[in-house]
Amino acid sequence: MATRRRRPTGRILKPLALAIATLLVAVVVGFLVDAHTTYAAELEPVQAVAADPAVDIAWTHGDVVMTPTGPPNGTGLVFLAGAKVDPLAYADKLSGIVDSGTTVVIVRPILNFAILEFRPFSTFTELAPGVDDWYVGGHSLGGVKACQYATDADADVRGLVLLGSYCAGDLSDSDTPVLSVSGSDDGLSTPAKIDASRADLPADARFVVIEGANHASFGDYGPQPGDGTASIDDERMRARLTTALDDFLAAP
Repeated sequence: MATRRRRPTGRILKPLALAIATLLVAVVVGFLVDAHTTYAAELEPVQAVAADPAVDIAWTHGDVVMTPTGPPNGTGLVFLAGAKVDPLAYADKLSGIVDSGTTVVIVRPILNFAILEFRPFSTFTELAPGVDDWYVGGHSLGGVKACQYATDADADVRGLVLLGSYCAGDLSDSDTPVLSVSGSDDGLSTPAKIDASRADLPADARFVVIEGANHASFGDYGPQPGDGTASIDDERMRARLTTALDDFLAAP
């Protein structure tokens, strides 16, 4: 009776396992390299903030803290940067509300992707003690994470600010005040996407559209692939964004 030959299973599985492991390592390494390739902040806007006598700015690799040199109004905004964007890139556009007395903490999310952020909200508010009422906000993917903090009972968030962003979940039953500021020429968080997001936000959410602004107009880090073309200059963009934020933060 003929004996059945065993298949060389081990000889097949070992090279296959090695190939899979090599592929996984390559994917992880590729992700880490990509995550650390950021949109750098433009120099001149950062210099402008540093020269502003109304703003005290301090920064590290992970965060930017801007406090008013004049009387503070007791309000603070924790702001999460968009995917792969240097936090300093938002300093100038957000410094207008610091002139009005609001403290701003701009956060670099874990691995530059807000969806990976796991730290408690208190990690960021502790960077600026003395603030009475904290708001949370973010640009693009940073706004998606900000929505999660806004619904976290442990975060004690006064309100939510979305810049060129929208929530991934349903906040329509929330009593948290919400401000959504978008650009008419945003090629990423398009006007159609912003309009569709209304159903996921409270009925009294505020929507402000800045004409001529694109996705990158909310920061100072250069163009992004897939974005529209902005027709508004940085000075007008900063002024209109400051007005929208000041009005919202000052609301009772």
